Amino acid sequence: MKTTLATLKKGQKATITDFNIDAIPLKLLEMGCLPGNVVELLQVAPLGDPLYINVNDSHVAIRRETALEIDVELLNSASL
Repeated sequence: MKTTLATLKKGQKATITDFNIDAIPLKLLEMGCLPGNVVELLQVAPLGDPLYINVNDSHVAIRRETALEIDVELLNSASL
């Protein structure tokens, strides 16, 4: 099963492994939403969209449809 940023639960951290370059806004790339960086899901809006994430110490709200295009690998709490 492919794990995406949209499938994370609140408080989970993951490493970005890949993304669809055509579906990611340039601003997210400039803020460090790149493969190898750690991302944490901080909050989900009441209706499930947008998602509030922390990447490179920047807090960012992104749309669920964008989060579905970002592949991640979960980090276990022991490795943090």
